[in-house]
Amino acid sequence: MDGLLRTDNATVLLGISLGVVYLLKSYLTPGHLVHPLTLGKQSDVERVRQKGESAVYKNYGWSTGIGMDAQLLYRPDKDVKSVVDLAKLDADVTRTLWSSKISNADLKTRVRALGSGFVREAHLNPEESNVLLLLNDSLDFLISDLALASHNIPSFTISSLSLLSAVLDNHPPSAIICHIHFLTHVLELVAENHEFSHHTIIVVGEGDLPDAVRKVPVKVLWLADLERKGAKGEPVEAKPTNPETVFSVAFYPGPNNELRAASLTHMNLTAGVTAVRRQLPLVNLAKEDAVVSSHSLATPYGRAIMYTALYEGASFSTSDSTAVFQDGETHHFLAIRSAGDDIVKSAGSPNPTILFLTNPELARLSSAILAKAKESFLFWMAWRHKLHALQQGYLSKDSAWDAQVFATARLATLKQASSSLRAIVAAGGGPIEAAAMTPSRIALSMPLIFAHAHPLVAGPVFSSHPLDLQDFPAKAGEAQDKAHVGPPAVNVEAKLAGVDDAAVEGGASPVGEVVVRGPSVAVPLGSDIEQNSWLPLGEKAVVQPNGTFKVLS
Repeated sequence: MDGLLRTDNATVLLGISLGVVYLLKSYLTPGHLVHPLTLGKQSDVERVRQKGESAVYKNYGWSTGIGMDAQLLYRPDKDVKSVVDLAKLDADVTRTLWSSKISNADLKTRVRALGSGFVREAHLNPEESNVLLLLNDSLDFLISDLALASHNIPSFTISSLSLLSAVLDNHPPSAIICHIHFLTHVLELVAENHEFSHHTIIVVGEGDLPDAVRKVPVKVLWLADLERKGAKGEPVEAKPTNPETVFSVAFYPGPNNELRAASLTHMNLTAGVTAVRRQLPLVNLAKEDAVVSSHSLATPYGRAIMYTALYEGASFSTSDSTAVFQDGETHHFLAIRSAGDDIVKSAGSPNPTILFLTNPELARLSSAILAKAKESFLFWMAWRHKLHALQQGYLSKDSAWDAQVFATARLATLKQASSSLRAIVAAGGGPIEAAAMTPSRIALSMPLIFAHAHPLVAGPVFSSHPLDLQDFPAKAGEAQDKAHVGPPAVNVEAKLAGVDDAAVEGGASPVGEVVVRGPSVAVPLGSDIEQNSWLPLGEKAVVQPNGTFKVLS
């Protein structure tokens, strides 16, 4: 035994070295950013289900300790009862909105003046008139929206220019607000409609009126004049608003390009803002932030994002991709059209801290960063180490491999935004492939939230945890190629209809049509469905064992 246990200095040194390496590895290996149990059960599941349906799923983070019967969140604060309250116009905040610096006091003054101008000068009647907003996302859109909402005058929005003629034919508005560059086209459509007496056109912008104005007997006013005249004299007092009153109708195209619309109440929007805020539990959106969105204000989700930024006092802008009308002006913040494009920043806008992108934009942005990173000879070694950390549940943009490889690529693509960005939320534009999730996380190395939006829901329908870094390989024969979009939002209950009962009872994941209800879910225009009733979205999804959903079509 003495011969077997005999050692020399080299053996002792080797043993000490192995021990030190083991201890260093254990000490330097970062732990999970979020406890695995948190990601193992992300939905609270009702114990009983109806035949042909899945159980009802609710966000576990909200319902834990409260029960399935708890009232869903429908406003971010007890004092917020309408869209106008979301602006928190009494707060001492100065922010940048579409490259324009404006304080809350100035915003309050302009909203009050324009609202008075709408009533006194344009003769719009509260609770009777309605106004079609044919504007790209802009400060004028926001001020007009708040001014109309403050006087209970519903607004109409369209998410596609192809719907304009159908809206004018089937739902003629009392007035139309449009940019001067689009005025000629609007006049042509009004002339085809032959209902001149029903139309007042309010023009935004500068320039001479086109000759077509003299040919069509419509009343043409300037938005700036209404605001200036409304500021004179006593302001028109706004009436109290019922949270369940419809403040806007958002038109969108159906599967066959038919005209569809969501009747948005004040409660729908305040609930949507609540859900958007809860998408960012680790980021804590604040007045120092600058939010950039690729979701049009003509959509309920895009509107909820904008009002969330307004509520938090953050700066806000939208990307060129949200422009419904080509007005010849470029004042937006973000442009990502191909893998080689950089983020374009307009003058006067702060560096973005939170991006709300579409899924294709996120994919193109990640591809652009990885293409730059691959130019480094250290790329594959850096990729392997980043991937290993990701599999351990850890993500950082400050590692040594980021400094050598990925930080340079992010700087080349994102410019100044590479240091300011804190989180990205991706939704819309089609499902994102599951295989694209890990490359996107490695490329951007910041919290990524994958969400699902729908034209009938203000705010997200589903939204993933910012630090859910799990990647589940697809099983043979399963339709698992789509990335999951997390559990239901904090104020949405979801279930699947038309499921295979035998398969579910045998332990298979439920697959069926998505049906939802909640305060952020709007009622389709012309439908007899009541608010807070179950509403089918016309989309197919599968729910995973941990309570996250994958939207398949």
